[in-house]
Amino acid sequence: MSSSSTADGDDEFAVGDAPARPYVESPIIMATVRVVAPFVFTLGAFVMFHGADSAGGGFQGGVIVGTVILMIAIAFGVGPTRDWLSASFLTVLVVFGVALFMGIGLAAVAFGGAFLEYTAIPVSHASKYGIELVEVGIGIIVSGTVVGLFFALAAGHATDEAEEVEE
Repeated sequence: MSSSSTADGDDEFAVGDAPARPYVESPIIMATVRVVAPFVFTLGAFVMFHGADSAGGGFQGGVIVGTVILMIAIAFGVGPTRDWLSASFLTVLVVFGVALFMGIGLAAVAFGGAFLEYTAIPVSHASKYGIELVEVGIGIIVSGTVVGLFFALAAGHATDEAEEVEE
């Protein structure tokens, strides 16, 4: 990577011993994300819960909720956001979503129905609540996966020093 020196002696695009710069320093982006993020999160939850009755669902809502975390990471830095949402937390979130989905499906089996046969569950409006809980489970899985993939891509690929020496 080429670099050029500025008037104060700092190298643009300096790599190596240069101190790490914050990811983004724009107060405009930070203020915008502070204002917009709650509304986007609410939209994602709305889309997730209304998947049974209207357009939307767990996948779409989960992606929208995941983008809230991506917006926060872009505005305030990937590193601090990654520290805030650790990999273990994201793993627990995804496992909880899978458990919720499987729990609803297996509850129907426990009451003598087929997997995800909501009407077998002896609860008033079982289909409506069953579908909504499954959509929430899917949304949790998708949002956790989107955020995890973003953090993995943002971390980049670490090269093994042994590979570099051989080449």
